[in-house]
Amino acid sequence: MHFSLPYFSLLFNAMVWGLAWWPFQTMHAAGLVAPWATSMIYSLLTVITVVWMRSSLHAFLTHRTLWLLALSSGLTNVSFNMAASTGDVVRVILLFYLMPAWTVLLAWRFLGERPTRAGLLRLVLAFSGMALVIVPEGASLHSLTAGIGLSEYLAVFGGLCFACTNVILRRSFHAPSMARVLAMFIGCMCVGLATASLGYVTGYFPAVPAPDVVWVSCALGMAVFVAIGSWALQYGAARVPTSTTSLIMLSEVLFASGSAWLLGATELTPRMLLGGLLIISGALMAVLQSNKR
Repeated sequence: MHFSLPYFSLLFNAMVWGLAWWPFQTMHAAGLVAPWATSMIYSLLTVITVVWMRSSLHAFLTHRTLWLLALSSGLTNVSFNMAASTGDVVRVILLFYLMPAWTVLLAWRFLGERPTRAGLLRLVLAFSGMALVIVPEGASLHSLTAGIGLSEYLAVFGGLCFACTNVILRRSFHAPSMARVLAMFIGCMCVGLATASLGYVTGYFPAVPAPDVVWVSCALGMAVFVAIGSWALQYGAARVPTSTTSLIMLSEVLFASGSAWLLGATELTPRMLLGGLLIISGALMAVLQSNKR
């Protein structure tokens, strides 16, 4: 059991984020939009982390790279939560997992890693899959964006920010692991609060609703599961090869699509399944290439 615990830990973290769409959609239906919910959840996690490990705050403040990590993590989380709470779950999760394709481009620009032929093939697969998922069937050249809503744009942007987060994590390997976790928590808290406040001032988001057993229990439950999932990710990723970790994290797509289909939150069309297959193939190629290295 001890040998398999790191693998189950990674699988648990993937399950948490694969099923996260449901509590966020539930909170949205109860009047609590995703940015408010995100700021509340991560405010609680930030306070607990600082109280539990005060040294992590000092490390965060002294490593400037972690400030960029906080920003990219916050944008990733808020974008994904907003998209998942308002859009089609499977479309959102598939578009979000364009992340390996964005990583090829970002690593080329900021890390000096020129893309290989396999990397270019991953780009073709991923963006071809994206076209199948979001472009309506039979759309003309002048109506390619017809039917594409804010949730799809947020999912793509969230995946891009997630790729940025991975690149920054590789640049900040010298920082303590808990300081990196705290940076992510602080970023999600601040970006969530800033987005919610700006949306409220402009009239796009409603105010925080009166305390209700539905959204309060969902928010607290998500805080607990995100905390356990973050610990599980740190525990598993430190004991499992990186390529295996990436492969296990792809199960998030299965958790999300399976749960959404079972609960009637989405319809799996052949076009969406083919696009998803292309996107996941690109991600799997990234895992296999990493494994060879």
